[in-house]
Amino acid sequence: MPKNYAFIGLFGSGKTEVAINWALKLREEHEKVAIIDGDIISPYFRTRDVAEKLEELGLVTVYPKGALRNADLPIITGAAIGYLVNEEYKTVIDVGGEENGVVVLGYLKPYLGDAEICMVVNIARPFSSTVDGIIKAYEILRSVARIKVDYLINNANLSYETTPELIHRGEEILSKVSEIIEVPVKFTVVPDFVNADNFKFPVFRIRRFIEMEKF
Repeated sequence: MPKNYAFIGLFGSGKTEVAINWALKLREEHEKVAIIDGDIISPYFRTRDVAEKLEELGLVTVYPKGALRNADLPIITGAAIGYLVNEEYKTVIDVGGEENGVVVLGYLKPYLGDAEICMVVNIARPFSSTVDGIIKAYEILRSVARIKVDYLINNANLSYETTPELIHRGEEILSKVSEIIEVPVKFTVVPDFVNADNFKFPVFRIRRFIEMEKF
């Protein structure tokens, strides 16, 4: 099992929800788990927005504290490196969207060590609804960050309007992408309110933490 995990993807892919739920899954088996808010681009839908709730659930949250918490500045706190190299911690990084956000991963690359990098894909979002669009995004993100993507994650969703049919369509499209770029699909994300489990890939059920009505 890797020590560190990083989740990348385009805006709206659902990286933050997947990263949070993955960190909580790790917390079920490991005493010390940290989640790094590595989003230096978007001021919305960030891990830090639900930091207190995650800390109550046993996670260590890593983001600029105090007056810099809500600053619209490209800041990665030095503590992030500390947790990445600390062998006592499993660490999850929620990386910002697009090529401008994924540069964070390139910056942290010397400290990633034994890391698993996953690209989260939501086919319900612009620029990632087709095989060609997803492959283009994959090539851009991995080249900018200078990293190898280990897995794809199917996170086809329309928030609380997500249906089994949409999730199945995501699996179909991501299967074709996986075959072309030779990167396996790790799992299909299924929200806890969707009552279906007949999916092609292993199911990873998630609870939503980011409340969209707040933004």
